Amino acid sequence: MSVIPRILKLDAGGLPVEWVDWREAVSLYFTDKIAWEAGTEKILLRGGRSRDTGIRSELSIDSIIAVRDRSHRFARNLVPTLTRRELFHRDGGLCMYCGTHLSFSQMQIEHVVPRSKGGEHAWRNVVSTCEPCNRYKDDRTPEQAGMKLLALPYEPNLAEWLILANRRILADQQAFLERLAPRRVRVAS
Repeated sequence: MSVIPRILKLDAGGLPVEWVDWREAVSLYFTDKIAWEAGTEKILLRGGRSRDTGIRSELSIDSIIAVRDRSHRFARNLVPTLTRRELFHRDGGLCMYCGTHLSFSQMQIEHVVPRSKGGEHAWRNVVSTCEPCNRYKDDRTPEQAGMKLLALPYEPNLAEWLILANRRILADQQAFLERLAPRRVRVAS
């Protein structure tokens, strides 16, 4: 059995809200809450056969749906919670000092400006790092340790967070969300 991809839910104004599974999408279709569709991918769901006709039921749902409900209130100024998993995805599984590819279990959270020196535990002050780089940097700033960041830490917006949150994102969903993500130059100088 193939895995059914998650559906990108938008508010009626076109702002992304969240990922929903196919069951919730079907419920939105049947309760007539779909305002419009925006995807190029269609997901065909097949049900059982009618006892009377023998015809199998089918429903085609879009990969991107805009919904008439109060979803938009959740999308305003949402900053994703800083978790180890989200940081790992934001930084692409790399140590931001040496560029080593890390497994999730190897990744450590490193505060660019150490907390002991007033650095916050916030998106713009944390990066993924390997254990040797984290140990070497210790309780110093990168400048004090003579280390350079490969990319600057940033706070992802909702579109970026939705991209990070779905490992099985469809091409049309990715393209839609990328248009809403700011163009960033992350390379540290």
